[in-house]
Amino acid sequence: MSRRELHVPVGHERGEDMSATQRAFYAFVRALVAGAARLWFRLEVHGREHIPATGPFIVSPIHRSNVDTPLLAAITRRRLRYMGKESLWTSRFGGWFLTSLGGFPVERGTADRDALRASMAVIERGEPLVMFPEGTRQSGPEIAKVFDGPGYVACRTGAPILPLGIGGSERAMAKGSRWVRPVKIVIVIGAPITPPEPGESGRVPRRAVREVTGQVATSIQALFDEAQALAGSPNRRV
Repeated sequence: MSRRELHVPVGHERGEDMSATQRAFYAFVRALVAGAARLWFRLEVHGREHIPATGPFIVSPIHRSNVDTPLLAAITRRRLRYMGKESLWTSRFGGWFLTSLGGFPVERGTADRDALRASMAVIERGEPLVMFPEGTRQSGPEIAKVFDGPGYVACRTGAPILPLGIGGSERAMAKGSRWVRPVKIVIVIGAPITPPEPGESGRVPRRAVREVTGQVATSIQALFDEAQALAGSPNRRV
């Protein structure tokens, strides 16, 4: 799909700063989502003390449901920025709505260098960024292959990674489901994963990125197991 076919507000093609109007709209919608989630899902959030009060960080959650993305807004009053697949920006209203909620389009399934540049621009501006390390929605009790994107951005920028487990969301709305069930959902936020300092050359060794990626995978699996147990749907492995 050509980028010219996307409906992205001018100046917001790649994660640019949000306007005052967009920030106010985000705060309004965030409050609605957080309130609705507490009522519908009896949402609990554990580990908020790990969220940095200032500065950038990368939110890296497990991804089992379409409800995961909006629920993340409930973890903090700080504005979160999101990458989304380009196809979500094909309508004028959808493009405006998603951009106003902190989203920006990326070309899924490709090595989108522009997306990485946008991610680093968001981080360098001091904003929190959501990056799903599994890439897309998965299913089951075990974390899928974790991509290097969050680790790479963390190592390039020095921003910590905040791993998250989300329990119960797959029961609430599994792949292919058209309805959202009122089941309990629990989010568990883990301790930040701090990337190593870059070398004298400023380059990021591939080994360092892989080590951070491994830490992310291990931490998210443990947090996912904890969140599932707290939500009353403990992970069972064959």
